[in-house]
Amino acid sequence: MRPTAKFSISFGLVTIPVAAYNATDTSASVSFVRIHTADGGRVRNQPVCSLEGVEITPDEIGRGYKPGDGDTVVPLSDEDLDALPLPTAKTLTILAFVAGGDIDPLQMGKGYYLGIDSPAAAKPYVLLREAMERHQRVGLGKIALHGRETLAMIRPMEGALVMQVLLWPHQIRSMDGVLPERQAEVARNEVSAAEALMDSFGELSEDDLHDHYRESLEEIVAAKLAHREPEFPAGEEQPAGEVMDLMAALQDSVRAAKRSRGEDEEAGSGRTAKKSTAKKSTAKKSTATKAAAKKQTAVKKTAGRGGRRAG
Repeated sequence: MRPTAKFSISFGLVTIPVAAYNATDTSASVSFVRIHTADGGRVRNQPVCSLEGVEITPDEIGRGYKPGDGDTVVPLSDEDLDALPLPTAKTLTILAFVAGGDIDPLQMGKGYYLGIDSPAAAKPYVLLREAMERHQRVGLGKIALHGRETLAMIRPMEGALVMQVLLWPHQIRSMDGVLPERQAEVARNEVSAAEALMDSFGELSEDDLHDHYRESLEEIVAAKLAHREPEFPAGEEQPAGEVMDLMAALQDSVRAAKRSRGEDEEAGSGRTAKKSTAKKSTAKKSTATKAAAKKQTAVKKTAGRGGRRAG
């Protein structure tokens, strides 16, 4: 794996040279190409100069910046960007350490693995990682990546340091118009039923983490190429429609979740076993009681005969 960037982490007076590696791979996700529906031809995005109307080659494409709402564009070269007086251009300076739960997940962007970029970086790298693990904190700082400055979070993960790019707070849109004007009210027993449903969910399985959409799409493509109907495994149809009785839906969901794991059958067999054990126990008690009664009667008769002989 090749690094996508190299910089240093500044931890007080400690400097750690690191190399950043892409932690995610989006190439395996489903992607479509645009086609002309009339003949199936590919529709491509061709870079065309707006002034000359001609196609431009990649080596003729540079960067420009629009300073306002007008049409003026100021060309910027790589030398101009390298001359920016920003410490974040080559260094990620940690500004604070906070609890990981304080970071809004909406801010989290692309992730990078951070590896050491020199033998001398090994010890401070491990020092920072272990300090964050023991202190249960993540580091927040700023770094310039791919031509722009961004917030970044550094955290320990499985013996390594991971950097997560964060959006600026002003890039998170407000929720105006999202929430309903009138909030719905739920009863306490409905909340308890929802919690019971949450508890009934099991652990994630390997099948849950599998991209079934991609497989199904590939089956459709293969079927089209082979001029046949696509073949899909029969699955359980999920109920659809508006929920009228929320409480009943929650309770039915809990029962369905337990049935899917066979808990109802196990509970039923457990109850049957308990009943059987109880019956056996009752039978044993009855037998013991009868035996004791017989024994007591025999003792009385023997005592009576003994008394008569003595007289």
